[in-house]
Amino acid sequence: MCVRSIGALGTEKMSDVARAWGRVRAGLRESAGTRLFEQWLKPLTLIETDEPDTVRLALPSAFMTNWVRNNYGERLTHEFRALVPGVQRVVIETVSAAAALPVMSADIVPIEQAKAAPAPAPVRPAPSAGLDPRFSFSRFLVDASNRVAFNAARALAAPGAPRFSPLFIHGATGMGKTHLMHAIGAAFAEAVPNATIIYMPAERFMFEFVQAMRARDTFAFKTRLRSADLLMIDDLQFIAGKDATQEEFFHTINEVMAAGKRLVVAADRCPQALDGIEARIITRFSGGFVADIKAPELPLRRAILEARLAEMPGAAVPEDVLALLAQRLSGSIRELEGALNRLVAYAQLTEAAIDMDFALATLGDVLRGAQRRVTIDEIQKAVSTYFDLKPVDLVSARRARAVARPRQIAMYLAKRLTTRSLPEIGRKFGGRDHSTVIHAVRRIEELRSEDSEVDTAVRRLITDLEN
Repeated sequence: MCVRSIGALGTEKMSDVARAWGRVRAGLRESAGTRLFEQWLKPLTLIETDEPDTVRLALPSAFMTNWVRNNYGERLTHEFRALVPGVQRVVIETVSAAAALPVMSADIVPIEQAKAAPAPAPVRPAPSAGLDPRFSFSRFLVDASNRVAFNAARALAAPGAPRFSPLFIHGATGMGKTHLMHAIGAAFAEAVPNATIIYMPAERFMFEFVQAMRARDTFAFKTRLRSADLLMIDDLQFIAGKDATQEEFFHTINEVMAAGKRLVVAADRCPQALDGIEARIITRFSGGFVADIKAPELPLRRAILEARLAEMPGAAVPEDVLALLAQRLSGSIRELEGALNRLVAYAQLTEAAIDMDFALATLGDVLRGAQRRVTIDEIQKAVSTYFDLKPVDLVSARRARAVARPRQIAMYLAKRLTTRSLPEIGRKFGGRDHSTVIHAVRRIEELRSEDSEVDTAVRRLITDLEN
């Protein structure tokens, strides 16, 4: 990044952005409150950039940068776009204080005047515009759940003739699809410095296409996308049912593929499961490579937490708290990282030490929302397998100890892991009375403190059922 003195800027754009920044800071101070603003947002400073469609903000530490990105990145982008025509993105990064520009607080102007500021002359976007430097291959942790997608992404980013194109990556929200796409862009930009790389969410594709149609200037839009050496479209599912947008998307990917260039598309489902997407678009992906990203297993979730914690200097999170987060938050990597960020941020804001009680108080809603819904049928099946019984044994009238004790454990787990009432649980175990369930729960609670085998069995069953 090029850093010059403020006198070297000499552009209306930086003046407009600086005035808008004063307005944005004032809004942040009012909405965030004094304490949060002073600790997290006040240190933000404006720095110069050679990219006319980009606003760069700096913070002095990587941890502060990560927290502000996650909690205020979208809002900052929205507010700058509203105030300064031509701004497309806001980048928040860690930069030394010496590189920052002073805040021009004296030039704060009403929002109406800021909106009326002249737009900068249009220029061609930087070859790798839109890529987030946080998302690299080196920060993407790999296991069996995502290894195929990771290796395919590395192969597509390699220089030379692509081994396949397009690459279609699918997986649930928050699993790392966007991370991989940005990593592809960064690696390809490094391997081919003069390459034109475009990353664009499907919603943005639709918005820009509609704007171009309204302005009767679709030629520039088509030319820009079809001239890309690497075109990446994220969240394809969002153009489902949009006929005109799909028509343009179809012709765009045809042109890119016919020219032998690289195309990457991501969605939350495999191509064949994308309702509302035209069949001719779906068939285009069959000539490339389709890779899925599954939910991360427990070891990977734990490794991700440890890696992110290592990027937070001075943050200390006990092992049992990390284990709790990794075990409970199994559905999304984004949710997992967000919970860690929130935990550390709250601890710093309140000057409290992180322990299990603090984690439960801070993340209770997150942990409860993420907890897997376990059914009584699943409990009966798991207990039967663990004790080498048949599921029918647990609902039978047999009273032999080899059956009665597992039945009591199953009732205990049903009470603890489900929201079923005592009579409902009793009915699921052969029509037993609710008093029988109460006795079973109390008995297992007593045995857990007296019998290590019972306690071990209960712990293992809970872990298996919740994961």
